[in-house]
Amino acid sequence: MHDIRKLGLQVFAAPDGMTGEAQVQVRAREIDFVTSFGKNLQALLDVMGITRMIRKENGSALKTKTVKGELKSGDVGEGEEIPMSQYKVEETVFDTIKIEKYRKGVSLEAIAEKGYEAAVQDTDEEFKSDLQNVVTSKFYTQLKAGSLTGHETAWQMAVAMAIGKVVAKFQEMKRTATGVAVWVNTLDVYKYLGAADITLQTAFGFKYMTDFLGADVVFITSEIPQNVVVATPLNNLAAYYVDPGDSEFARAGLAFTTDAETGFIGFHTEGTYGRMISDNFAIMGLRLFCEYLDAIAYISVGSSDTQTLGTLDVTSEAGSGAGLTKLSVKEQLMSPRNSWKYKDAASATNVTCGMDVKNWTKWDGKSEIASTASHHITLVECDQNYKAVRSGDAVVNVGE
Repeated sequence: MHDIRKLGLQVFAAPDGMTGEAQVQVRAREIDFVTSFGKNLQALLDVMGITRMIRKENGSALKTKTVKGELKSGDVGEGEEIPMSQYKVEETVFDTIKIEKYRKGVSLEAIAEKGYEAAVQDTDEEFKSDLQNVVTSKFYTQLKAGSLTGHETAWQMAVAMAIGKVVAKFQEMKRTATGVAVWVNTLDVYKYLGAADITLQTAFGFKYMTDFLGADVVFITSEIPQNVVVATPLNNLAAYYVDPGDSEFARAGLAFTTDAETGFIGFHTEGTYGRMISDNFAIMGLRLFCEYLDAIAYISVGSSDTQTLGTLDVTSEAGSGAGLTKLSVKEQLMSPRNSWKYKDAASATNVTCGMDVKNWTKWDGKSEIASTASHHITLVECDQNYKAVRSGDAVVNVGE
């Protein structure tokens, strides 16, 4: 009979792969992360009146649709054929939505020095907050580019006019605003209210009040400049997402915990022994945006408009043939209703915010352009009324 003690084996050690207390804690941490993230985002969507996010496959093209056609008169003689009214739908790709990858690591030394809660759990909250900011920062960029501009002498009047302008804009478009959301600077609100006590609610990092100053919801943030009021109809807001659970990552050994109810984000944590760190990975594909940029009011308080022209990072490289250039722009269109326009000239063309570029040449964002070496191509992103909202310039390189 063998003397097991001489073999130096741990006879009662847990078998490999057994789910123990440590694994349960890690799983609970992952579930808490994705559940709280999803609930916070859903709470914001509820406030904004977005009943559901539109689910897209990874890498899906987001398209704007334009219906073109003509209503033919049916005023014909007895027995004559009634003309056919023909319509067609044209689709234009304005953006893509895809899974984005993020990672956070906590070292063994940090856990030993500060304890698990401070080193891991607190940094999880900061990680989650930063992921929220990825979504909201893109949204704020679009809000601050609203092309329905104006100015008023008093802040309260600016709020009223911002609401009025977007409601009127939707009426022009034969649409009815289901409600209006307003964004204002934090200091402006407290300056207006003085010592009055207010109660703010929070959803996905947005602080807000409901039924205030004529708006259905007012978001209070330092992201909006002082003396500026931004507004848009609630039904101008849209949201898309890619469900991390749709992918085949798990089959490749990349399993992520997701919230079954929302599916907005995937999260996974594991120990990397080679570096002695607790590795944390998150994947998500989320887009929150306004469909019509010219239904976003940007009203300044003062004697003039303060909306500024945004910038585009534009480059030119030799095209596939003689006299052709391949234009590239780093940024994507901020709204599905926006479009690219360009002007080719010997020198850069000066562009101002709100400038009419209707007569400029339209660009689809990918086709090569016939030009001349050392010319300048000035590219503009314009709203559906051809008002410039962003601009960039590139010195032309052409193929030989």
